Amino acid sequence: MAQVAEKLSFLEEMMQRVAYTQMQANVSIDKLSREMREFKDEMKEFKDEMRDFKDEMKEFKDEMRDFKDEMRDFKTEMSDYKDWSKEQITIMKEEIVAINQQTATMNKQIIEISQQNATMNKQIGTMNRQWGDLANKLGTVVEDIVAPNIPRIAEKYFGCKELDYIAIRVKKRSVADKSRRKEFDAIAACDNMFIVNETKSSPEIRDVDKFAKFVKSKELFDYFPEYKDYKTCPVFSSLYLDDAFVSYLSRKGIYALTMKSDTMELVNFESLKMQEAKDAQ
Repeated sequence: MAQVAEKLSFLEEMMQRVAYTQMQANVSIDKLSREMREFKDEMKEFKDEMRDFKDEMKEFKDEMRDFKDEMRDFKTEMSDYKDWSKEQITIMKEEIVAINQQTATMNKQIIEISQQNATMNKQIGTMNRQWGDLANKLGTVVEDIVAPNIPRIAEKYFGCKELDYIAIRVKKRSVADKSRRKEFDAIAACDNMFIVNETKSSPEIRDVDKFAKFVKSKELFDYFPEYKDYKTCPVFSSLYLDDAFVSYLSRKGIYALTMKSDTMELVNFESLKMQEAKDAQ
């Protein structure tokens, strides 16, 4: 009995160990199953990630292919640009050479023109002197034409049948200032009339203003004090005076002596006479 009990105890112990072992095996199997399940899930995620990675790699490869194509096109464009640049540089060098040649030619021409200008300036100086001489001669010619008309004008317009004094191109010294001398183109006096004539071959308005100012200032009598009590008759003479110029002389109270038909006449005598009558009223 004791042996049977001992064997039963051994069997129970063995059964317990088997049960414990089986329980541990079941636990291990469950753990393994869970781990395998987790591993499968991880592998599935890994496969998905690998698939995404493959897709990304495919896109990257496509982008790299496009990039390579763009780089190939860029290299082609750069090659074309280099060829074009070389061609342009060659053209520019040729143009620079041509410009330098043109500049040298222009500099030579400028020097020649400067020399020509210097020559022309000398010629112009000579011509100006000649024109001045001619103008002086022309002025003298006009004075020579005007002068013979003074006695006739004095008689016709101012009633001077006989002149007490007449002088052509007379130079007088001022009694107020002995250092001043002045030349008068023509001077005539009769009765109580004192005629002072200014002659210009090319008359200008400023000539009239200067003459009018001189007459109005009474400076005239610094040269001819003997006629200070005479009535002054200022006459401005030229071979041609247009209507506007004559009108200006009239406004200044100066007689205009110019050619009319075949002789010289005071063309504004009547208008000045009417103005004097109006002023006397």
